[in-house]
This record gives sequence, C-alpha cells and structure tokens, in this order.
Amino acid sequence: MTEEASNASRIMVIDDDSGVRRLLSIRLRSHGYEVATAVSGEEALANFTGFAPHLVIADLRMEGMDGMVLFQTLRDRHPTLPVIILTAHGSIAEAVEATNNGAFGFVTKPFEAPALLDQIQSALRLSGVTNSQGDSDDSAWRAAIVTRSRSMEDTLQRARLVAASDASVLIQGDSGTGKELLARAIHNASNRSEQSFVAINCGAIPENLLESELFGHKKGAFTGANTDHTGLFAAADGGTLLLDEIGDMPLALQVKLLRVLQEGHIRPVGATTSIPINVRIICATHRDLTTEISEGRFREDLYYRLNVVTLYLPPLSDRREDIPVLTNHFLDQLADKHNQPRRHFSPEAMERLISTSWPGNVRQLYNVVEQLVILSTTSVISDDLVQKALRKDERELPAFAEARADFERDYLAKLLQITQGNVSQAARLAKRNRTEFYKLLNRHDLDPTLFKRAT
Repeated sequence: MTEEASNASRIMVIDDDSGVRRLLSIRLRSHGYEVATAVSGEEALANFTGFAPHLVIADLRMEGMDGMVLFQTLRDRHPTLPVIILTAHGSIAEAVEATNNGAFGFVTKPFEAPALLDQIQSALRLSGVTNSQGDSDDSAWRAAIVTRSRSMEDTLQRARLVAASDASVLIQGDSGTGKELLARAIHNASNRSEQSFVAINCGAIPENLLESELFGHKKGAFTGANTDHTGLFAAADGGTLLLDEIGDMPLALQVKLLRVLQEGHIRPVGATTSIPINVRIICATHRDLTTEISEGRFREDLYYRLNVVTLYLPPLSDRREDIPVLTNHFLDQLADKHNQPRRHFSPEAMERLISTSWPGNVRQLYNVVEQLVILSTTSVISDDLVQKALRKDERELPAFAEARADFERDYLAKLLQITQGNVSQAARLAKRNRTEFYKLLNRHDLDPTLFKRAT
C-alpha cells in the first residue's frame, strides 16, 4: 500500500491491476488529492483506519474479496462514505446494482479522466468533505473539532448534511465528548449561521427557574420577578437553541416544550399572550432516552419530535487515534493561554496518554494536558509527570466508598488528636458507644496510644 501526505481530500484506490492503480494515482495527485492504493479488498480494510479516506474507488472484479463485498462491508461500517465502482462492460449490471444499494456511482473501463473527476468532486461535495485544491475551503464550520477518526468523520459528514435543513437533531454521547462543539458546528454550517447560537444545560438549572430561563417572564410573575426577562427561546430567535442534557428536563416542562415545538409560539411566565418564534432546536444528552421513556422519566411524543436525526459522538476510548492530534492541538492552545513556550511529550508519555481509558473523554484529556503544561519545567513532558497527573486527576473524583473511608479515617484521627488518645472521650464526641468506636478504629488501623505518645 502506498500513500502521499497532503492536506487535500483523501481517496483510496483499490484495484488488482497495477497499471490502473498507477494511472489513477498520478491523475488524482495532479488534481491535489491525497491517494492511497491497495491491491485487494482485504488490504484496503486492513489499512482503512490509518488512512481514513473521504472517498473510495474500487474495482468490481478482484481476486479474493471483490468490489461488491468490499462495498457492502464499507456501507455497513461507514454508511456516509461515498464509493465509486470501476467496472468493465461485462459487469455493468452488477455496478448498477451497487448504485441501487447505495454506491455513489460507477465508471466503466477504459474511463475518461474528466468524467471520473466530476464524479469524485460531486461525491465529496454531497458528503460535506472539503474538496481538492482549486475548490473553496469550506471547513471553517467544523474548525473547532479536531479529529482524524473515521467514525468522527462519518458523524461530521452527517452533521454537514443535516445542517442544510431545519430538522431537529439529537446528539448522543458520553459527557465530555464534545456535544456542544458539534451543535455549534451544525449551526455554523446552516443558513442560520449569522444569527445567535444559544446553549442551556437543562440539568444545571433548578426546576423552578428553568421555565423562566427558557420562555422568559413578565414583571411580577413570581416573587423576585422585578423586571421583564427575555427567555433563551426569544434570544435565539432566527438562530439555533441547544438544549443540553435534555434527559434531565422535568416532565412538567417537557409538556410545555412539546407545545412550543408544535405551535411555534412561546408564552413567558405571567404573560397572557403568546410570542411567535423561529428557532432551530438541537438537543444533546448522555442518557439513553429510550430507557428514560420506558421508566416514565421522558415523554415519548417529545422524543419523536426531537429525534428527527440522531448523531452519535463516540467516546475517546473508541477513537484513540485522535489522542495525539488532540494533545498537540491543546499544547498549542495552552501555550498561548498561559504565555509559556510550546511543550512536547516524550514518546513514552504519549504512549501512556494513548493507552489511558479517559472516562471523562476529551474534556478530561484537556484538563490533564493543562495540568502538565503548567507543572512542567522543561520543554519535554516526561512519562513520570504524566503518571502523576493521571493519579491526581483520578483522586479528584474518587469512588463513593473510597471518599467515605477517607472521611472516616480523617475524622477519627482528628477526634483522637483532640482527646489525646482518650477513646471514651472521643466516642462521646462522636456520639457512639465505646465498643462501636473501637470497631471503627480497628477498621482504619488507628492506634489511640500513638496519639498519647505524640502528645
């Protein structure tokens, strides 16, 4: 397999004919594309993740895994990836079948270069991928999302397609995967990009204030409402409203939200008239809303209203190939933020970052890298410093049992220190009987006599 590095769109060519591979490589590279080649479907799949192509050109007839099986495999794994089939005249019917099943198109051999290049440009344009040199660079909409992951690219391609409509979008993914960044990217790629993007975390605002925050209120509507308040729906009028952690929204407010989505009007708290609004709704959640529905915590009718298109953000542990590129991106950002020289990770340190589980996802990775940038006294961040930062980061969120045990141990030690090791007096302060108090001391290996000696 061969490839050539560039910043252009990536195309993988699979053909068992070396002459075809060479000809296509020359022509595509001359038009600014990055090209990788493979002699079989098996080799293409083995190298697929590393190259992460934006488009595949595959011969229909090959030894071993033929083009049709390869296409079906790619369609199952990467449904938004455009595939163009190369076919001889004798197998046009099979190529047509492939296009009916989702292949972007087919080109017959011998092919005309202009016709193939037109198909490539159309496929990349429709799938939302930046095209080769000579085409305008329209990647600014997603500039905040740094990735080389195939699964993330699939999600971004779907996001670009849905951005052109006003359809409601539900973004699912674990905390810290970047759901708000994706929502902003959709807004940037939409025809509402010149208008406001407004985000609210439904789980971070008390239930009695959430309605007012969303819909606004009139002066005197409730205690403390001393002035009129414009809600976030009105603030986002003409633009996009992100309802983050929609799964945490109270049921009573879900009813009112459903009515707003159906009628296109809001009524501020305490108002007697409704206000028309024009807002594109994007929702995000780390919860499984189907489970929430079955357990009575989320309305099914609201779910179907919001879930026109679902986009899924994979956890960082499922896209470890992004860790080096994200880390270097953060190093650039943090050098500017803290006015420090640009740091680098040692090879061992980078290996540790890649092998870490990252339960807090991209947000946790950023926090750890920031700690390391601040604490490092050399230009190279060592593996030892990474280990210490990871242990510190884990201690910031201990398990409940561990936190309770730490509290008990510190509390008991403090009592023994105050009473100079007098167990009876310490037990009375703790409002526990002497026998129970001794059991607590034994559980935490605390020896009262040591406190007497220390005194």
